[in-house]
Amino acid sequence: MENEKYKTTIGLEIHAELKTKSKMFCDCKNDPDKKSPNVNVCPVCLAHPGVLPTINRQAVEFVVKLGLALGGKIPEHSKFDRKSYFYPDLPKGYQISQYDEPLVSGGILNGVHLTRIHLEEDTGRLQHSLPAGRQGSKNSSLVDFNRAGVPLMELVTEPDIKSADEALAFAKELQLTLRYLGISDADMEKGQMRVEANVSVSKGSELGTKVEVKNLNSFQSVKGAIEYEVKRHIEALEKGEKIVQATAGWDTVKGVTYIQRIKENAHDYRYMPEPDLPPLEITADVLERLKRDIPELPSEKRVRFVKEYGLSETQANTLSFDRDIAEFYEETMSEKEKASAELVFNYLTSDFLGLVNAAQITPKESKITPAKFADLLDLVEEGTLNSRKAKDVLKEMWETGLDPHDIKDSVSQITDTSALKETVIKIIEANPKAVEDYKKGKGNSLQFLIGKAMAELKGRGNPELLRKIFEENLN
Repeated sequence: MENEKYKTTIGLEIHAELKTKSKMFCDCKNDPDKKSPNVNVCPVCLAHPGVLPTINRQAVEFVVKLGLALGGKIPEHSKFDRKSYFYPDLPKGYQISQYDEPLVSGGILNGVHLTRIHLEEDTGRLQHSLPAGRQGSKNSSLVDFNRAGVPLMELVTEPDIKSADEALAFAKELQLTLRYLGISDADMEKGQMRVEANVSVSKGSELGTKVEVKNLNSFQSVKGAIEYEVKRHIEALEKGEKIVQATAGWDTVKGVTYIQRIKENAHDYRYMPEPDLPPLEITADVLERLKRDIPELPSEKRVRFVKEYGLSETQANTLSFDRDIAEFYEETMSEKEKASAELVFNYLTSDFLGLVNAAQITPKESKITPAKFADLLDLVEEGTLNSRKAKDVLKEMWETGLDPHDIKDSVSQITDTSALKETVIKIIEANPKAVEDYKKGKGNSLQFLIGKAMAELKGRGNPELLRKIFEENLN
């Protein structure tokens, strides 16, 4: 809600499950999507008495790598802490997290400054339901610990964000960055990335009382919840009401927030250094190795695509949205001889990606290599293939993996008059009503008959030649 009288301030806390092979503090498989409950569990992640955790090195390096990519400061020493609170899906009754010595301090993304990035463990998953056949009875809750102990990155921003749209843009850019770095799939529908928004509204320069909206699991929810909460704060302030610092949930069906509990402060969690884990030492050699492994980030790729290929910002955004697509585009551009950057973009993002998405695979998994795709578009650019024939050749390449030069002749346009006349006669005999309408002066009927002939010829007929033959045989 836009209102010049009020200042909106938003900070985000974003959790993302890391794509490691094992859990954070044990050897259990990191597969939170496992359908069978309580399979990927062991005495460590179930917090049996006397067990000891060990640190997942890959998870630590993933968070450090993200920090380096975003310009954060990596300390020489870091440590884990116990964050004490009880929930049914938290086996130990406390969470191993980080408090005063996180792995990353500072950094910036999308113009938003970062406070910290730290590493912790995820909780289990609760499933709420009514017992079968007992309508009206109290809800029951089941606990699945497959997700308990999965490495979880938490990124906290400074309160730099001024609107729901800015928050949405930041969350999308972070998701894309995590995917480019290969450290998380960050699929919000699967719960791999969850957003919490701290929202405050004030009249003056001071920050207003903040309300934290928890566990926003879709981009639509991020935007909707923040917009609703800003509107609620302004309406309350207009009435002279006081905003209470609290934690809120988001009702996706009703489109409203609701207060869950009065907000805790850090001291409420009784943080203490984790006695079962040694402090972390991050060496210069490790930092140098991780720096070398950082790919070109999406923000950098967009700028280069505009400068190097002459694409628009919208086109560059479209390509950079998926690293595989962006790489396929670049490899095609390096192989092509005649095709323009615009032509490559158009065929890649329409016809080719249509086939990729329908098959639910990545571009690299298709039978069409960038070199073959470039050859196809060179044929289009030089006029050897028109748009209609190029689509047919592309489909044949998709099915067979053949080179377009080996296919183009088989799908070339039929211009043999005798062959076309045979098809024309067949279509005339099969469509007497359209023929009658044509003779009555209905011009659309001729186009209908030509369309039938083109379908019969699988798009290989010459439309103008077909029109001439139809007119000769209908008059």
